[in-house]
Amino acid sequence: MVSRLRARFWYTARQKVLTTVVAVAVLGSVGGYAVDRALTPEDRSCAPGVERPEGSTECVGVNGDGHDFGVPTLAGIAGLIRDENRGLKSGEYATVALLLPLTSPDSGMREKVLYEIQGAYARQYRANHESNSETPKIRLVLANTGKANAHWRTTVDRLKTMTGGEDRLRAVSGVATSSTEIRQAVAELTGAGIAVVGTTITADDIANGPGAGKNRFPGLARVSPTNSDEARALAHFGKVEAAKALLVQDTRTGDHYTDTLKQAFSASLKGAPYEPQLFTSPPDPTEEGTTANTFRQITHLICDTRAETVFFAGRHTQLRQFINALGARGCAERPFTILTGDEGSYLGADSKLNRAALKAKLTVRYAALAHPDAWTAASGRKVPATGGSTAAYGTFLADIARASKKPIPLTDGQAIVAYDAMATAVHAIRQATPQGAQFPELADVVTQWPQVKGSLRVDGASGWICLDNFGNPFNKAVPIVELTEDGTQKFVQTAWPEGRPPTKDCLPPRRP
Repeated sequence: MVSRLRARFWYTARQKVLTTVVAVAVLGSVGGYAVDRALTPEDRSCAPGVERPEGSTECVGVNGDGHDFGVPTLAGIAGLIRDENRGLKSGEYATVALLLPLTSPDSGMREKVLYEIQGAYARQYRANHESNSETPKIRLVLANTGKANAHWRTTVDRLKTMTGGEDRLRAVSGVATSSTEIRQAVAELTGAGIAVVGTTITADDIANGPGAGKNRFPGLARVSPTNSDEARALAHFGKVEAAKALLVQDTRTGDHYTDTLKQAFSASLKGAPYEPQLFTSPPDPTEEGTTANTFRQITHLICDTRAETVFFAGRHTQLRQFINALGARGCAERPFTILTGDEGSYLGADSKLNRAALKAKLTVRYAALAHPDAWTAASGRKVPATGGSTAAYGTFLADIARASKKPIPLTDGQAIVAYDAMATAVHAIRQATPQGAQFPELADVVTQWPQVKGSLRVDGASGWICLDNFGNPFNKAVPIVELTEDGTQKFVQTAWPEGRPPTKDCLPPRRP
């Protein structure tokens, strides 16, 4: 066979030359293709303003043209935002970005993200169609920080380029997790003079305050109470006896939600006879890890105490594991109450929660950021006269119905809080717009927060938003919610950080 080939292609000098030419041509073609591929960068774009960072398959960046960032559940709401944005004329709008980990693989976070976008869109629609033609109109864009907010810098750098030109970015909302990455993102945005309105961030150290060096995020406002305010509201509600209370806390540091929550709970448990029970969650607290084993041991120790109330400072995955473990405790005849922060709102949709644990003389209550029953009149339950209103919540219900073809779950409060954060951003943008101007200067929006109070407050669906001089909500309503045996989230009572609702003027007092 070899000799036949040699005779056909390599026998005469002419055949040798012809064969060599063909071989060189073929190799040159292949080599040229390889060189072209080497010299031509890989197309990593996903959509205008969005691309896959090197080494990642996530679509990261900013888009308001209907891109769903590869998350099918976001396609519907992204399309509604696209349609609303397309109806805006050049020069008549200011842009608000919603900064969220849109491509998080965690199912609980994905639901949170979806509901927040729906809430923000509902308020965008109202701003553009049902606000007496006030200006400027509002363009909404989605800004993805990726799994665990790992790509926050890429997205924030993109946002910083959008303050001029046709975009006119004037505020960033979303900002929904109390993590180190989000803290850095907020510092970068506010350092660039961009107003930021946090939705569900509650960490005390992602906030401004009085005193030297405590105005670290100039231009930051929040619509949710801090962890300290949540803890104070829980204390006023529960009237917990410290001698019969115990703290279970995460030792993993750098999580600003957990760090500040355990500080707040520790402060309210002065005089408690027992040292805290410790566990360490994985670096990514949405992962199961081995903490379930630790909780099995902790429940034995809890049975050894006289405690009746357990304060839990940790994220929702570990909270669920702890509830499951305590439900199977050896001292089943003793009742216990677990009190925790707003991460408890994830439990209603958590399929891994053992519902039977809630039937074992175990009560789980948490400080929610919002709840649909807090401002809804019901038999035997009075709606507070101040601090919020049924009218404002009714307006929200009418607006949120536009955001989805099917009813949106509201008991976790995510859509409600995102709606209120968007309302606060729109309020600031329009208050900062000079008479006769089409939109405000960037620097004028960040100065609005000290005036959002009194008659200039935002009548939020979650309650009045009256900001102090540092952008923090004063005496914000805190719904206390109980997880029922069937897993539903039952509203119990509204609690207040100050112990009582705000006065009608809703003006924060002078602090020492």
